[in-house]
Amino acid sequence: QVQLVESGGGFGEAGGSLRLSCAASGSKISIDAMGWYRQAPGKRRELVASISSGGTAYYIDAVKGRFTISRDNAKNTVYLQMNSLKPEDAAVYYCYAEYYYCAGNICWGQGTQVTVSS
Repeated sequence: QVQLVESGGGFGEAGGSLRLSCAASGSKISIDAMGWYRQAPGKRRELVASISSGGTAYYIDAVKGRFTISRDNAKNTVYLQMNSLKPEDAAVYYCYAEYYYCAGNICWGQGTQVTVSS
């Protein structure tokens, strides 16, 4: 099992930027894909972006061109740079990591709130 610690959420203005970080604890661990889900009140949790260990990124259409996911494998850390924020980006963002020893092979962060003012 690994622990994922998120940081960087908070308040942003529409059109502004925020950067989320998620660090996985443990050394000498090999994590596969990492990424971010989000869940807004009354809505289902949805995948926002993911990145493979090799750096291949995926984005949902709603964030393409605005969000950038990246990772530092040496630090087992994944980042989400969120630009041109929109009010509909407001949600709790959850980091995840695909790792063999996690329950169901996926570990989750505790979630970080992103609020966007219009």
